Amino acid sequence: MASRGTTETSKLKQNLEEQLDRLMQQLQDLEECREELDADEYEETKKETLEQLSEINDSLKKIMSGDMTLVDELSGMQLAIQAAISQAFKTPEVIRMFAKKQPRQLRTRLAEMDRDLMVGKLGRDLYTQQKVEILTALRKLGEKLTADEEMFLSANAGAALNQFEKVSTDLGSGDKVFALASFEVEKAKQ
Repeated sequence: MASRGTTETSKLKQNLEEQLDRLMQQLQDLEECREELDADEYEETKKETLEQLSEINDSLKKIMSGDMTLVDELSGMQLAIQAAISQAFKTPEVIRMFAKKQPRQLRTRLAEMDRDLMVGKLGRDLYTQQKVEILTALRKLGEKLTADEEMFLSANAGAALNQFEKVSTDLGSGDKVFALASFEVEKAKQ
């Protein structure tokens, strides 16, 4: 009786996090197996995954409108969903680390990428794309970027990441993120 919904809220949050992890893993697996699938199968699976993300987004919207104590804990998940739907981030692994607020793991991934680029294991284009995503996520998590990282980010950030920056900066109202996410989901369905 003393919990007054605390246990239920915690369980709900855990379930949503598990669903988000599963869907992010599904997106990552889908990208890794893209060449093994025919184009229709790939597009259909991706569409279904984005629809499921949209459903989680709707659930988060309902929770946030009725229980304001969840807003801070769920905003990382909300931004991760918005980023996945808007396609600002192309790397599910980065989205997952961002949603879980793991700046140390993002820094580790960045170091691994630097090493992989030097030994020729990672192409320059993919390296640039993922480094921009990681640096953007680190900045949004409040991490201090070096001058070199800031220069790299400003030189290489694309329109999708700039849109993500703008929307997530205006996050005073969750409705703006939901509106953009809904718009992007509808656009993806067409």
